[in-house]
Amino acid sequence: MSDDERDARGTDGDDRDSADAADPLAWESLDAEVAYSCPGFDVRRERVRLPDGTETNYDYLAEPPSVVVLPFTPDGEVVVIEEWRQAVGRVNRGLPVGGTEPDDDDLSAAARRELREETGHEAEAVERLTTVEPANGVANSVLHFFVARGCTPTAQQDLDADESIRVATTTMADLREHVAADEVRDGRTTLGVLYYDAFGE
Repeated sequence: MSDDERDARGTDGDDRDSADAADPLAWESLDAEVAYSCPGFDVRRERVRLPDGTETNYDYLAEPPSVVVLPFTPDGEVVVIEEWRQAVGRVNRGLPVGGTEPDDDDLSAAARRELREETGHEAEAVERLTTVEPANGVANSVLHFFVARGCTPTAQQDLDADESIRVATTTMADLREHVAADEVRDGRTTLGVLYYDAFGE
């Protein structure tokens, strides 16, 4: 694992920054349990002590870190997916995203795997873009963004049983326009496109 990837690696919520534990704003975790579990995520319940001494329960969603891939074909088009999202009842247009596995020491390899499984494309090169916590008030989710270049459809999709995905390509200009027009509702895709525009090549 590269130094960048080691620094960016997310946690499952159990390996928290010990330096922050001494901050006057910190909550003290007294006890924890899994209140609900299903494929993909848990809901964890912690008994916490607040800075004023109050004890209360705090529930949050816990899930493995994920990789988000911004894939470019050799001619500069972007590979996107169209996927049914039951929670919002519509087809979502966005970037390939997938959860990491416990033995994923190399996040760039995980990004390659998710790109291949969801789109059937394989990349010549993969580089880290950024890492974010998209909803750390209610979840311990961590998103690792990667840019994949030289992506060609040389493999077969290998979708999970609950994935309904159609693959397409578009230009970066069109994708940017769709983000600006609120036509891309997926937050991971919006963030990836805007971050790449601001800080990528």
